[in-house]
Amino acid sequence: MSWTIARIAEALGAEPLGNASLRVGRPAHPAKAVAGDLAIAMDPSYADALRASPARAALVWHGADLADLGLDAAVAIARPRVGMAGITTMFAYDLDLDGGIHPSAVIAPDAEIGEGAAIGPFVVIGARARIGKGARICAHVTIGADVVLGEDALIYPGVRIGARVTIGDRPILHAGAVIGADGFSFVTPEKSTVENAKETGGVAEARNSVWMRIHSLGAVTLGSDVEIGANTTIDRGTLHDTTVGAGTKIDNQVQIGHNVSIGASCLLCAQVGIAGSAQIGDRVVLGGKVGVADHVTIGSDVVVAASSGVASKVAPRTVVMGSPAIARDEYMKMLMAMRRLPRLLAKLGG
Repeated sequence: MSWTIARIAEALGAEPLGNASLRVGRPAHPAKAVAGDLAIAMDPSYADALRASPARAALVWHGADLADLGLDAAVAIARPRVGMAGITTMFAYDLDLDGGIHPSAVIAPDAEIGEGAAIGPFVVIGARARIGKGARICAHVTIGADVVLGEDALIYPGVRIGARVTIGDRPILHAGAVIGADGFSFVTPEKSTVENAKETGGVAEARNSVWMRIHSLGAVTLGSDVEIGANTTIDRGTLHDTTVGAGTKIDNQVQIGHNVSIGASCLLCAQVGIAGSAQIGDRVVLGGKVGVADHVTIGSDVVVAASSGVASKVAPRTVVMGSPAIARDEYMKMLMAMRRLPRLLAKLGG
C-alpha cells in the first residue's frame, strides 16, 4: 500500500509541502524509517532524528523547515494525535476474510444475513438473528438468538454475543469480548452478611445461607459506532437492557455489570469495573482500574483519574481522583499534607 503526499494531505485536511507527487509506502518512527517510508515526526523534538533518517517525506509540525530537515516532501499537522488517527486509518491492514459465508459456519434457517456480509469459519448464528449489510464476522464468533447486528460491523475472532442483544451500525468488537452474559445478581432468604454490614457496620454471626440467582431477563443494547476491547464483558440487565451510548469506546478487560447505563462518547480504559445499576453520563472518561460502586450516578463530562474508586454521586463537569474519589484539587491538597507529615512529626519530636 502506498499513497502520494498530495493524497495524504487531502485525507488529513492539510496542505502538502514540497514534492506533492512523492509516493510513500508506510508510516514509521523517524529512527526506524527507511527510504520510501513516511516518517512520523509531528514535534520539533524529532528534528535530529529526521535529519539522520533516510526517509525523504514526513508528517511534521507547523513551521518545520524541509531543507533543514533534509526532506523532499511533508505534510504539516496541527494536532499530532489527530494526524495519527488519520494516517493510521489510511494504512490500516485489511482483514484476511473472504466474502460470503464460509462452509463451516452454522446459521439458523430463519436468520437474516445482510447483503455483502462476510462470515468466517466456525461462526454460529442463532435463530431469528439479523445481521446487517457489510458485516465482517471472523472465525469462532457466536451470535445468539434474536440478536440484531447493525451494518458494517467488525466482529473479531472468539466474540460471544448473547441472545436478544441489539448492536447499532459500525461496531467494532475485539477478540474474546462477551456481550450479554448473565448478570451477577444473587440473594439469600435471610439478610446476608453484606446487608447486615451495610446496615450496622458489623458482621452478624455466620449462618449457612443459599445464594438464590436473580435471572437476567433483559439484554444489552449498544449504540452505533461503539468499540469494545478484547476480553471485555457486558452483562445483561435484570428487567431492562444494560445500555452503552453511541460512539463510546471501551478498552480491554473492562467489566460492566447488569442494568448499567453508559452515555454517548464515553472513554473507559483498561480494567475499569462498573457495578450493577450505575448510571454514567455522556462524554465521561474513566481512567484505568477505576471502580464504580453499584447504583452510583456519574454526571456528564466527568473525568475520573486512574485507580480511583467512585463510591458516591459525581456532579457533571468535574475531575475526581482517589479512593473514595473526591475533587482533584481537594485530593491534591490532602496528598501534599500527607507528604508533609513526616517533617511535622520530626519537628514535634515524634
